[in-house]
Amino acid sequence: FEMTRSFNKKQFKLREHLERLYIGINILHIPLKMTIDELEQACFKTIEKNDKVFDEHDEHRLMINVSRGPLGPYASIFDGKIEPTVVIADFPLKWTVASMAPLYDEGINAVIPSQRAIPSSLMEPKIKNRSRLFYQMANIEVSQIKGNNNWALLLDLDGFITEGTGDNFFIVKNGEILTPEGRNILRGISRDYIFTLAKELNIPCRECNIEPYDVYTADEAFMTATPFCILPTVSLQGIKIGDGLMGSVTTSLLNRWSDNVGLDIKEQIIEYGKEVDLINSKAPT
Repeated sequence: FEMTRSFNKKQFKLREHLERLYIGINILHIPLKMTIDELEQACFKTIEKNDKVFDEHDEHRLMINVSRGPLGPYASIFDGKIEPTVVIADFPLKWTVASMAPLYDEGINAVIPSQRAIPSSLMEPKIKNRSRLFYQMANIEVSQIKGNNNWALLLDLDGFITEGTGDNFFIVKNGEILTPEGRNILRGISRDYIFTLAKELNIPCRECNIEPYDVYTADEAFMTATPFCILPTVSLQGIKIGDGLMGSVTTSLLNRWSDNVGLDIKEQIIEYGKEVDLINSKAPT
């Protein structure tokens, strides 16, 4: 599956998401006859059909799911057609990111659960898929930690940091941006874009093995993912990273991203938070 978003109603890196999707489809031997160009056009058609019921300031959040299709025992229900199923869902981004609005100021507390990331030798994490029970187990464990804004941050079997349960992780140390090697992680589209932004800003950015100790001694840290783009990680296991605030490098990256897409990403999500809070306050109890 892939999940995308728009900026000012224009899809951001849709083609890159679809290219990653088709790599997974190929590796998993899913006999999808639909070409990448046809799926891209289907996405645009879905957006066009939904846009009329979206508010003017809504963004399109696409969820593109591909399955191998129904199991053999159910063939009769589908007239014997056992073929891949493609579902494209489109709904306003605000319902995904509204609750994240306070995190730009409060920041994320990363928590390392006992659940480890599954290594690529057992299940390839670079294929974005739904078979990730270990993500759920990590989230359940972290949900039991006292306090707010706790997000899981997984380690691999060697004790190196990999990723969150739906986001990639970065630290900043001595003016350099560092992120876990692309070995036992999903190589995110947003993660890749950080390298582009860093180049534009003349900030060195590289992959390397990162231990929890490196995070404790970092100047700043942040998470990336398609819906929210960048969120600051201000502590690990409750221990403050840097000054415990969104750092200057993280801010520069988010500002450049905002400039490149023509809107203030942080302000948009904050406004979505206010809108959803207002809607919820008027809902019947």
